[in-house]
Amino acid sequence: TYGESKDYDIYPISFDVQAKQMALKLHTPACEMDLVLKITGEFNVYNVMSAVGAMLAEKIDPKIIMDVLDGFDGVPGRFQLVEAGQPYTVIVDYAHTPDGLENVLKTARGITRGKLWVVFGCGGDRDRTKRPIMGEISAKLSDYCIVTSDNPRTEDPEKIIADILPGVKKYMAPNRYKVLSDRREAIIAAVGMAQSGDIVLIAGKGHEDYQEINGVKHHFNDYEEALKAIEVK
Repeated sequence: TYGESKDYDIYPISFDVQAKQMALKLHTPACEMDLVLKITGEFNVYNVMSAVGAMLAEKIDPKIIMDVLDGFDGVPGRFQLVEAGQPYTVIVDYAHTPDGLENVLKTARGITRGKLWVVFGCGGDRDRTKRPIMGEISAKLSDYCIVTSDNPRTEDPEKIIADILPGVKKYMAPNRYKVLSDRREAIIAAVGMAQSGDIVLIAGKGHEDYQEINGVKHHFNDYEEALKAIEVK
């Protein structure tokens, strides 16, 4: 079993979640494990404990477990860090629903020392009612919002953005958000404005390596685009 308290077989003795890494000391039935991980977010404390429990149940040597976790770079598109030595943090996440966006923004807010920037859009040919709701969530939980295109599919990207904006405008002044329908331009703009200690969250597409426009899939990957934007800044 695993959980926060000493009532469980595996529990955190201590943990320090920062913007670009997480230090975690675990009590386990085998030994105490000191881990410095290249993943972040308090939710990942639970994911690590779950993984450790599964590996111990399979009788994997604790040293191997620690080595594997210390070398783990995270799951593509799931609160994935984009790292190129920059003094700010860039995160790519698959959050594309109101609940998902709220959870990931709250997690990001908990680890940022500076401003929280969010780049997001909504998919076309999907539930339109969630669009202004996601706009509200982004406006409430971020410092600056760039509304862009996601996978418009057969819809006009500008009309999708028009559905999002009433929610954003409800809680954000005009100088705290902008519209850039070209997703590449939106990522470049957010990364370009980020300063030391800030977090840029690029939400919606996660691990996907395409953007679907007018029913045609074009290669597009948020991680790749963010990395390019960091390197040319």
